[in-house]
Amino acid sequence: MTQSGNFNLRDEIREYWSMRAVTFDDQPGHEIFSDQERLAWHDLFRRHLGDGVLGDGTVRRALDLASGTGVISHLLHDLGFDVTGLDWSEAMLAKARDKSKLRQSNIRFLLGDAENTFEDDDSYDVIVTRHLVWTLVDPAMAFAEWLRVLKPGGKLLIVDGDFVSPTWMSTLNKTMANLLHATGLKRVIDETPQIKTHRDILARVHFSQGARADAVCEMLKSAGFDPVTTDFNMRQIHRAQSKHLGLAKGLERGAQHRYAICAIKP
Repeated sequence: MTQSGNFNLRDEIREYWSMRAVTFDDQPGHEIFSDQERLAWHDLFRRHLGDGVLGDGTVRRALDLASGTGVISHLLHDLGFDVTGLDWSEAMLAKARDKSKLRQSNIRFLLGDAENTFEDDDSYDVIVTRHLVWTLVDPAMAFAEWLRVLKPGGKLLIVDGDFVSPTWMSTLNKTMANLLHATGLKRVIDETPQIKTHRDILARVHFSQGARADAVCEMLKSAGFDPVTTDFNMRQIHRAQSKHLGLAKGLERGAQHRYAICAIKP
């Protein structure tokens, strides 16, 4: 892909997420809708990152990349981290800043590109991303950038998944929908422009066939992270989210290849 092609695709991705900002917090899996889910996220972060304040009182710095409306930023803030959220959508940042003001948090929200942050070398103890890697145009460049920004011994936590490959539940849901359409019990609904845009973007990102954990780990190792470990234990988070989804959607989400990868800068 040419440089101009990359630039155009990045612009399309930014515009797409800016469009999604209006309803982003309405959807389970984006905003937190229960204390049960909040505690499950806290547990995941503590398991891999520890607390934000060390025993000697030192406050650790965390960078939330593609921070959106600030959901992950606030979870890190709960744990005592000094948090910076970075996103390239002004619409997302406006909602994040409003939320931070309402909650009286001191999170900094900055406009920037997760693949080229312009943050200082060795400046963060922790970097967290949620559902970012599968959208990256150039993950190798992004991983090298994140390694640069982390302090030696700093940790990168990637929460992501393969949202492309069919699962047994997505195949069943599709089969049932086709049967209902064929029998006239449910009419065919045309794809919305938003869904069409999503499909078009997905076809052109690096992980267009799905961001599998092993492929992401290999790229992280090539970038210089060591060690790199994968945690597939996302059950508590999925269980909490499923209570706010329909049965079929909840089962489909639980069947997906979702994971948390923790990578350390030597």
